[in-house]
This record gives sequence, structure tokens and C-alpha cells, in this order.
Amino acid sequence: MKQRTITAVIALLIFIPIIILGGVWVSSAAVGLGLLAMAEIFIMKKKLLISPEALITFVGVTAIIIPKAFLGFLPAAWSPSFSFYVVVMLLLLTTVFSKNKFNFDDAGVYTLAMLYIGMGFNYFITARQEGLTTLLYALLIVWCTDTGAYMVGKYFGKHKLAKHISPNKTWEGSIGGTILATLIVSIFTIVFPIGNLTLLPMIATTILLSIGGQLGDLVESALKRYYGVKDSGKILPGHGGILDRFDSLLFVLPLLHLFGII
Repeated sequence: MKQRTITAVIALLIFIPIIILGGVWVSSAAVGLGLLAMAEIFIMKKKLLISPEALITFVGVTAIIIPKAFLGFLPAAWSPSFSFYVVVMLLLLTTVFSKNKFNFDDAGVYTLAMLYIGMGFNYFITARQEGLTTLLYALLIVWCTDTGAYMVGKYFGKHKLAKHISPNKTWEGSIGGTILATLIVSIFTIVFPIGNLTLLPMIATTILLSIGGQLGDLVESALKRYYGVKDSGKILPGHGGILDRFDSLLFVLPLLHLFGII
């Protein structure tokens, strides 16, 4: 617990100033986090980070994350979607030149990972561009849900939420996390309104986002269970990897876009 607390404090001391500064700081942080998350996929699959396919996917996930303004050097016909398709084609060509040491299953996993990680961190940048309070709104939902789920689950949890992939999570913790997030974030939105939503629609949105974040957490738990690892990485002592810390946010941020907030 001590190591976990120290890591959290240090991470926040670095993370909070970056999101306050915004701009290129947030864009750079999003790309860096996305690359680390992509590397964790390779590590979980026990694949080499120094390889043609790794380089291709690092380029691909970066192209998805960075704002369009940073891609102005590309020809007009090279839209972000076309650029991503070029990356996918390069991955498919790798299956030929690697003599199937890199196969179609691998290409499929990395393509899905690029979309999952890339779009999530792209919306991280978009949320900050919308405003500091918008990004803080998303972060508070995730942080409060996690805290509430842990505390309520620890003392009152009896009924397993998804025993087959995450045996420590309970329905009581899940509900408690959503209630805590809704209470705290509702107060936050009264002081710092988000978009044009009034209080009641914002409460409903917060509940849905809290649930969405927990589903994102379960998705990453299923991923780790499939690859037989406890954590996605070891870069954050006591917390695991980047995917361990941002799994919920990678679901919450695209939902913000779906609900018209960003």
C-alpha cells in the first residue's frame, strides 16, 4: 500500500500540471501514454518490441492519437482514416515477408489494439481542448468510481460481479462506486458546468459514464486473464501498467463524444 501511495502521488505531481498546461503538453503526454500502452500489448503477447510490426503499430497508434493539425505535412488525399489503412496494409504485408512468423491473428490483435488505445487517447486530447473542466469531469468519474468500488467492495462486497475474469470485484462495490462518483461529480458540475446539460441530464450521463468506465476495466481484466498476466505492465509500481490505470478512461472518453459533450 505504501508503494502504491507513493507512486500515485508522484504520478499526480507530474500528470496534473500537464493537463493544466494543455496544448502540446497534453498531446505529447497522450502520444507517450499510447505508445507505452501499445508496448504493453506486445509484452503481454510475449512479442519483441524491436521488430517491424512493432514499429508499424507505434506509427499507427501515434497517427490515430495526434490531432489532425499535426498531420498537415501529409498530402491532401491522406486523411487520418486512409493513413491508418496504410498502416494496416503494412501489417498485412509483414505476414508475407515474415514467412508467417507474424500472422493474420497477430495483425488482427494489433489493429484492434491501435484503435482501442489510439481512439481513447485521441479523445483525451479532444476533452482537454474542450476545456480543463471537461477533462477533469471524466477523470473524476473514473477516480471516484474506482475509489468507491474499492472501499464499498472491501467492507460490504459479497456478490461477485465477474468472477471468471476479475474475482475481487463485487456488485456492491460497483454500485457503491457509481453512487460515490455521481454524488461528487454532481457537486463538481454545479460549480463547473459541463456543456449545456442541466443537472438532471448530467446526473444521468455521469451514471452511464461510471458504468462505462467499469466495463472498460472489465475488458482490460479479460485481456489480462486471456494472456495470463496479473498486470499489463510494471511501469507504475503498485499500480501495474498504463492500461491498468487508463482502462476505464479509454471507455469513458469516447462515450463523452457519443453523448455530445466533446
